[in-house]
Amino acid sequence: MEAIADIDQKPDEDGSVEPHAFGFETLAGLSDEITELREVLSDLAVLCNESGAKKVRKLERQISDLVPSVTMIGQVKAGKTSLVNAMIGRSGFLPADVNPWTSVVTSLHLNTRREDDAPEASFQLFNQDEWDNLIESGGRLGELSRRANADEELEKVHAQIASMREKTRQRLGRKFELLLGQKHDFGKVTEDLIQRYVCMGDDLDMIDGDDGQQGRFADITKAADVYLDADRLPMPLCIRDTPGVNDTFLMREQITINALRSSRLCVVVLSAHQALTTTDMAMIRMISNVKSRDLVIFVNRIDELSDPVNQVDEIRDSIRDTLARHNGPQDVEIVFGSAYWANQAVSGTLSDIVEDSAEAMFKWAEMKLGDQSDTLSPEEMVWRLSGLPDLFETLGKRIAQGLAAETLGHVRGQAMNIATGLAVSSSIVSLKMNGEDIPPVSREDLKKRLTHIEEQGMQALNQRLEQMARQFSERIDQSRKRFLDRALEALLQHLEAKGEDQVWNYSADGLRVLLRSSFLVLSRKYASECEEVFGAVADELSRTYQAVFDVTTEGFSIEPPKVPIIPAPITLGTTIALDLNTSWWKGWWRRRRGFRNYADSFYDLIEAETAPLVEQLDAAHLGEIRSNATSTLQTFIEEQGGQLLDVCTQSEVSESDLHALFGVTDIQERDELLAFIIEELGKETALEKG
Repeated sequence: MEAIADIDQKPDEDGSVEPHAFGFETLAGLSDEITELREVLSDLAVLCNESGAKKVRKLERQISDLVPSVTMIGQVKAGKTSLVNAMIGRSGFLPADVNPWTSVVTSLHLNTRREDDAPEASFQLFNQDEWDNLIESGGRLGELSRRANADEELEKVHAQIASMREKTRQRLGRKFELLLGQKHDFGKVTEDLIQRYVCMGDDLDMIDGDDGQQGRFADITKAADVYLDADRLPMPLCIRDTPGVNDTFLMREQITINALRSSRLCVVVLSAHQALTTTDMAMIRMISNVKSRDLVIFVNRIDELSDPVNQVDEIRDSIRDTLARHNGPQDVEIVFGSAYWANQAVSGTLSDIVEDSAEAMFKWAEMKLGDQSDTLSPEEMVWRLSGLPDLFETLGKRIAQGLAAETLGHVRGQAMNIATGLAVSSSIVSLKMNGEDIPPVSREDLKKRLTHIEEQGMQALNQRLEQMARQFSERIDQSRKRFLDRALEALLQHLEAKGEDQVWNYSADGLRVLLRSSFLVLSRKYASECEEVFGAVADELSRTYQAVFDVTTEGFSIEPPKVPIIPAPITLGTTIALDLNTSWWKGWWRRRRGFRNYADSFYDLIEAETAPLVEQLDAAHLGEIRSNATSTLQTFIEEQGGQLLDVCTQSEVSESDLHALFGVTDIQERDELLAFIIEELGKETALEKG
């Protein structure tokens, strides 16, 4: 403890101290691979004509747009926001003591490329319709209460809403209605600005109309986008801080679900004191629909454990047991740490660590670091013990093997298609320069062939997607009917065995398992159908090259596009009436008498409650799947068709124009560079080996 007390590292001018870059090794390696691919694309662009160079620039933009998103969700008071502050290296930047009403998703865009005059902070306020839905209907809980005729529960909701509305009007005055739907942009981001839109002040007597008042717009702020530089981070990253999942109106649940849908990675933040309990069912329902590889659990506040070395294993076992019992994801990576320790390291205030926490830290250090602690500075040691390096390294691997591998693999494949097309052009040029007679290619015949390929490919894809959608719709409708029949049978059995006076409950988990299983079948079918159609179209394009130009290039083939990823069915985690363990269910139960009354009312209620889950899967997901698949194939055919027509142009160029056309006067030099590019694009990367 004396060692901690003696540490007093001087912070930088901005109040922060940069810890050692432990944990960023994988992201740094990914950044290097991106840089190397950019250089290859730059070389490729030199060899292309204007049309080809435009395609290469499009691929370069796809790399620039590669900004992985990590959505943070968790229990209220689990220290999620403090963890986010430590991750971005700015202790205290986001307010951790937000008011329970606040429903802001704060997206922190780190190292994102922007125009010079672009705002550093943007805040989107709820529009009139969104606000009216909350105020007039009570949000999701109001909808559920009305559907169940839970008058007492609905009355409580309206009382709470009335209180919120009055406080909001007092805070904003007559500007309130004018503000709804606005977007506020700021050229410079400050902590005071963040607190004005995200953090809620509780003392209404202090409100004097000053726009700088803490929390002034927090009630009506829906989303915040903040752009920051993070020198330690080797590449761009977006971290989304979401509201706690416990929400009176279930409004934040929907906001969090939407945030999860737009991210491939989710970090669930738990408190070491609470871990994951059966009271966290809303969160379990959400994360159960995220693939295990796209999910990381961070158990925070181990600094408050009396014996972290032994307690950590107990907590880990408890979390896995809870997930298993409630159909949660298995084999999830669980990281233990302390946002408190990390923020002390970031802010350079190690000497402020309280005595109990320091004692827990030394116990943890003996197990975690062993002899390594002798080679680390105090700040490096605390940063490692905080668990942040483990978290970043885990996220780095998930990004590298997931979104980054898919994006860069797609870019390499399409760049290879451009390069092999150039190789065919080069063969034609070489033959013409050697005096060979190259028969002219009819552009009209080529266009007809391309049109035929497009029509056949799109028809095959649409037919398969249509059949797949029909089978999926039938499957989920059957799943829903089976669930309703089983639920009704269970109700009647209860009434026969226990009578009407004993309240009965029934879980909706069975329905979610059935729907999730149907979705997994859909995902596999979708991937195989798209791969088959995409591959067939690519093969047909390859044959077109060889048939039309009669030029043989070693190893020539057209790489099919990657199958678009299906977003996880996060909406399956939406709360429905059966999930609510509140007094309204008892009221619903007691207002009914007679078996038929129970059966009919229950069936109607659950049918209405489960309809949105089925509709979201059937309409929203299927629509998105079809749109992504067809647009991917359409774009691929258009780009390859354009390239074929470019090659056709080369066969028509006179020998005197050949040198000027390619921009590289030495055809041998051009061929050598092209061969190098094809070799580099064809290499197995560290990501693919990963």
